Amino acid sequence: MANLGKRTNVAREGIDRKKLYALDEAVKMVKTRAKAKFDETIEVAINLGVDPRHADQMVRGVVNLPNGTGKTVRVAVFARGEKAEEARKAGADIVGAEDLMESIQGGKIDFDRCIATPDMMPLVGRLGKILGPRNLMPNPKVGTVTPDVAGAVKAAKGGAVEFRVEKAGILHAGVGKASFTEDALLQNIKAFTDAVTRAKPAGAKGTYVKRVAVSSTMGPGVHVDPSSVH
Repeated sequence: MANLGKRTNVAREGIDRKKLYALDEAVKMVKTRAKAKFDETIEVAINLGVDPRHADQMVRGVVNLPNGTGKTVRVAVFARGEKAEEARKAGADIVGAEDLMESIQGGKIDFDRCIATPDMMPLVGRLGKILGPRNLMPNPKVGTVTPDVAGAVKAAKGGAVEFRVEKAGILHAGVGKASFTEDALLQNIKAFTDAVTRAKPAGAKGTYVKRVAVSSTMGPGVHVDPSSVH
């Protein structure tokens, strides 16, 4: 543990915890400190001035990152017949109906995104208590309940990131890998923050974007000046 503490202290050197950095500077600082033996994920956390317990202050959506996420996304699709075949051809990892439902009920969840055709929702609805808490429940608002399963599978595989605000008004997402260029990360972060801004709910009062921070999987967070992310 001593080594981990030492590495964390070294990574934190030169970061002023009280300062708000411009986005490009923050990305450079996080990228140069991502020294783990694996390709760390670069993450963005945004504190929003909303209370998601109120329906008119819920923030959720999906954004296609211009440079992808760098992550292999496993996609499960609830569909039958032709739609099931379309999903397979588009690259879905798991396709099924009752069999897939039973597999999930049995505790087997080896996918990162779940898509369903509208006619499958009565079946998928039975899995709400399992998929809901994991943020895997298909939803028409983010394009994961759709007759166009092929398009949804390709979007999920190509860098579509779903976001949903949590109880404390915090939203976070992986927006790339430490191996990405600074430009690619900046483009992805701006695409993400733009989508969050567009998703501003009617009930949001006062300052919408309160705080922004960028970090890597193992590295410290760097606070970003919210005005520099647009």
